[in-house]
Amino acid sequence: MSSIRFSILLPTYKRTFLSQCIESVLAQTYAHWELLIVNDASPEDIEEVVSHYSDSRIRYYQNATNFGAKRLVEQWNYCLSLASGDYVICMGDDDLLLPNCLSTYAELIERHPNIPLLHGLTQIIDENGEVVRILDKRPEQESAMSLLYQRHFAYRPQYIGDFCFSREALIAQGGFYNLPYAWSSDDISALTAAQKQGLINTQEVVFAYRDNTHSITRQTHVCGKLKAIWLAGLWEWRFLRQPTNNAQDEMYRKQLKRRWLYHTLRKAYYTIRNAYFPTK
Repeated sequence: MSSIRFSILLPTYKRTFLSQCIESVLAQTYAHWELLIVNDASPEDIEEVVSHYSDSRIRYYQNATNFGAKRLVEQWNYCLSLASGDYVICMGDDDLLLPNCLSTYAELIERHPNIPLLHGLTQIIDENGEVVRILDKRPEQESAMSLLYQRHFAYRPQYIGDFCFSREALIAQGGFYNLPYAWSSDDISALTAAQKQGLINTQEVVFAYRDNTHSITRQTHVCGKLKAIWLAGLWEWRFLRQPTNNAQDEMYRKQLKRRWLYHTLRKAYYTIRNAYFPTK
């Protein structure tokens, strides 16, 4: 069996789905992992939930003060500072790893040891855990420019929890990219990690993102999110000003650059619309 060790970062504030999340990690067919549960000074009894599990691979921490939704990326990076694994996954306390998740990542890492970023094929589940959608497969290997192009032109969904980062590479790039409310932080963190060598995508479903009313995605924080969108847009503009050595990527880059303002304003529009006129 592979000796690759994974650190699963679990910044925690809500206990509603926490047991299911922890149990999804315990159900992994791959054994070399640590689960770092960091309670962000929650008013809910997180420790009571965690106390039901005695596995030595689970480590529990309690923040003295609350980072809060606006400073969520600071909480992610604090979790990262506690990790000791070779690769890290930062997931929500309402999401799930499928049992094959870590074994699938380990196999891909052994085949592509120099690529610091992996992405897991994802299914969307509802509050009852029912699968409502399976996202489209991606090519096994793609570039950062392709990642951004598909995000903007194909509106391809992705979440922080469906990425798996080399811990060393993530620390070298300064950790998770800090934006208010983590709005677009997952995108830029992934693009930075993939900038030189691209990324590897799993060809089987390994992650479940829970679409639910407790998620920060459903909350408002409109002004802070709009600020994050603009800061992310400026980062993307700098990224798009750098020519590539690949013909396909260069085509993507030019199209993205021409439509940069449109995509930035579109994200702002949908953020406002979804906050004040939410749809199911």
